[in-house]
Amino acid sequence: MSHRTAFFVSDGTGITAETFADALLKQFEIRPKRVRLPFVDDADKAHQAVRQINHAAATDGTRPLVFTTVVNMEVMDVLQRHCQGMLIDMFGTFIAPLEQELGMKSNHRVGRFSDVTRSREYHDRIEAINFTLEHDDGQTHANLEQSDVILVGVSRSGKTPTSLYLALQFGLKASNYPLIPEDFERRQLPPALLPHKKKLFGLTIDPVRLSEVRHERRPHSHYASLENCRYEVREAEALMRRAGIRILSTTNKSIEEIATIIRQDLEASQTR
Repeated sequence: MSHRTAFFVSDGTGITAETFADALLKQFEIRPKRVRLPFVDDADKAHQAVRQINHAAATDGTRPLVFTTVVNMEVMDVLQRHCQGMLIDMFGTFIAPLEQELGMKSNHRVGRFSDVTRSREYHDRIEAINFTLEHDDGQTHANLEQSDVILVGVSRSGKTPTSLYLALQFGLKASNYPLIPEDFERRQLPPALLPHKKKLFGLTIDPVRLSEVRHERRPHSHYASLENCRYEVREAEALMRRAGIRILSTTNKSIEEIATIIRQDLEASQTR
């Protein structure tokens, strides 16, 4: 069903509509063509969006999926009257029942937070992102004690994307360190990490998958060879077990799943 088109329409950035829709689309074996239509905030732009959606309907020969988080009623009216796609009003589906339950009208605010740049949470998250970028791939030991979490693992096991997700989504200051042959020879973690074992999580990956990932970066190299990948994963996992840190496999879990597990574990440890 790759011939089908999915539109993500919003009078804001469209990120919320696309994120919400992704959670729904993952429940189906479908890979539609994806089109984000952000900042559709007046009737003229709504008509332009409708023309694009209806053209896709004619070209695909089937109704496009149209996910929207539009709060502008004028825009929504145009979409409802003229759109030839399957219109899925994500806010409307949930806002009306919440208004009834809470006994109040929603503020119909475009975007998640109109004053986001002034919020403490926003500034904390930006600080976490900057910290995480500075402490990527063992670039520095400075202020390591400020880390909320430290990830270790062999190269290309998912440390950097997981670190960035932790910072972006949860505002956690994440550092990550690659485990290298010198660590295996010493049979212990990098010395700079030893005082922070309570914050450490080990990431591992199936050697075959690791070899595939590394071949994309350095084809036909010793670094990417299956034999070397098996050696590094075996030694890294043994080192992690000796250190007594939790090991998580990124082979069959998404970055979102790994990050959520880490966050839950951190929160649980704080309540002990």
